[in-house]
Amino acid sequence: MNEIKILAIVGSLRKESYNRQLALAAKELIGDRAVFNLLEYRDIPMMNQDIEFPAPEAVKRVREEVKSADGIWFFTPEYNHFFPGVLKNLIDWLSRPVSDKEPQVLSGKPAAISGITPSMAGTGLAQDHLVTLISFLNMNVMNVPRLTIPNAAQQLDGDGKLALTVSYPYLEKQANAFLGFIAKQIGK
Repeated sequence: MNEIKILAIVGSLRKESYNRQLALAAKELIGDRAVFNLLEYRDIPMMNQDIEFPAPEAVKRVREEVKSADGIWFFTPEYNHFFPGVLKNLIDWLSRPVSDKEPQVLSGKPAAISGITPSMAGTGLAQDHLVTLISFLNMNVMNVPRLTIPNAAQQLDGDGKLALTVSYPYLEKQANAFLGFIAKQIGK
């Protein structure tokens, strides 16, 4: 049996963002049950049809990483009740056909969504907007359970790193559910 491959896409480019830390916690929790990689995409240019064909090398690279993944796990902050523009830009590139012979790479991919924010609001609105977009792109969204963590500062250790004291069981539940969701979708 081939190992499940999960690609994490973090909606923040900040090196120590809470959502990046949450993705790394998920990676640790998944352990050896799947291959878990974080997509690096800070080099993706702004979507511009003038440079769409041939696609920039950075776009080709991320498309290949998405194509080889069995499931995509989004980790998004919430900016002004929406997901970040860098994530929207990435998805815009991924939503475009690769060529006249190959469609866009997100279609049919299992997807999960998590998010953490310093505010009391959590990331529920951003996640709802993201679900609207990726559903339109024919991703297979695991809506239950989703994870939205408010008040990130209450779950930091003494060094200011994310410790997930209260939310760890919820992340564990989502990770287990997503592994099962992917396996069911792809027959592994």
